[in-house]
Amino acid sequence: MDEQTAKNQKENSTRKSLNKQDSLVLKIVLIAFLILLSFIPMSMIRGLINEREMTANAAAQEVQQKWSKSQTLIGPILTIPYFYQNQKGENQKGYINYLPEQLNITGDVNTQELKRGLYEIIVYNSTLEITGTFSARDLKESNLFTNDKWIEGATINLGISDLRGINEQISLEWDNRKLNFTPGVDPHSLVVSGISSKITPQQLFANDSIVHFTIKLKLKGSESIQFTPLGRTTKVAIRSNCQTPSFNGAFLPTEREVSSEGFTSKWEVLEFNRNYSQILKESPYRAITNEYRDMTDDNLGFQYTNYAITESTFGVNLLFPVDQYQKSTRSAKYAFLIIILTFVISFFVEIFQKKNIHPVQYLLIGLALCLFYTLLVSTSEHIGFTPAYIISALMTTLLITFYMVGILKIKKTAFTIGGLLACLYAYIFFLIQLETYALLVGSIGLFVILAIIMYFSQKINWYNNQ
Repeated sequence: MDEQTAKNQKENSTRKSLNKQDSLVLKIVLIAFLILLSFIPMSMIRGLINEREMTANAAAQEVQQKWSKSQTLIGPILTIPYFYQNQKGENQKGYINYLPEQLNITGDVNTQELKRGLYEIIVYNSTLEITGTFSARDLKESNLFTNDKWIEGATINLGISDLRGINEQISLEWDNRKLNFTPGVDPHSLVVSGISSKITPQQLFANDSIVHFTIKLKLKGSESIQFTPLGRTTKVAIRSNCQTPSFNGAFLPTEREVSSEGFTSKWEVLEFNRNYSQILKESPYRAITNEYRDMTDDNLGFQYTNYAITESTFGVNLLFPVDQYQKSTRSAKYAFLIIILTFVISFFVEIFQKKNIHPVQYLLIGLALCLFYTLLVSTSEHIGFTPAYIISALMTTLLITFYMVGILKIKKTAFTIGGLLACLYAYIFFLIQLETYALLVGSIGLFVILAIIMYFSQKINWYNNQ
């Protein structure tokens, strides 16, 4: 009888142990399922972030479309017609584009903010002075000048990418004479959008003359202002009240100074720094074909030349860095780390404190963690990313902390969970701010977190939960 009783007790103990193991395995499976289930709201939140970013970009484009887009200045360029003899001995008309000997650009670029709904768009007004010289030296040294006959119809062309940015009439001072520009450019010029003025080329080619020019213009635009180094020596000096410039293009400034009041910058580019010459001769077949041509003065395809000129542009981006959407996207990539670690901590609390947390309660905790990102995106549009992150993290942490107080009935443990969650949000914020070392710091942090989890998991008797 005693043996039978002992046997029954042993069987009951074994059955209870198996039930506890089954319950533990089932709880782990349910937690893993809930983590996978959180992919659904997080994918929706990522879509929301992309949608809000697209809306902000659309608002910026709408304002830029009405104000004026990014401006690129090309020129001035002399477009000169001439007669030459083809292989059959027939006279034909051709064109060359001749670039300045010296090109100096100075000016002020003042930015201002325009609002479109929730969004602030940066635009600018600029006052520029373009001075320089054209010299006949290269033309006289070439066979083109000695063998070809010059004719009337030369134009000076200034490329402006968006003509809506012109604020007032632009005048040209050419060899001590004042000339007016007209809209449009010579169809044989390198530029496709801009203004032009007719000139007399004989002034340039007589007695080794050097012609001085001055162009003053007021130009408005948005996003950026770009220049092209068309002079044998090109010098650009810009001053602006923009505090967050981003210098871009083929050349960086030789001198620059950025302060709380704005920035000043200077560029100096030589003809050796670019991949095109001073004289660009139009192929007679350019107008009827777009095929690639050899890179020679006599047969330089305009398609390649325009590409080379575009590749040589340089300037400054004047947009205020609105990066809350990029940072929100980066923070959302760490969402599953936060969810997994929060669930693991809650699961360990269940084991060590012998408290039961229902799967529905895990689900609500997961939804609260996902809600953090909608709070982050919505508030960052009004107050910026950093304060929005702090407020959203604080709200989420407090919500989960007080919820755990109600579940566990142990304030110390609940506040410990809240503190760990706050540390985790601070760690993610630190990672978002990093760029070069983000991967290194993130990898080390994950290694430390995994080591801590492995240490505490050793204290769990996975077979009987005792």
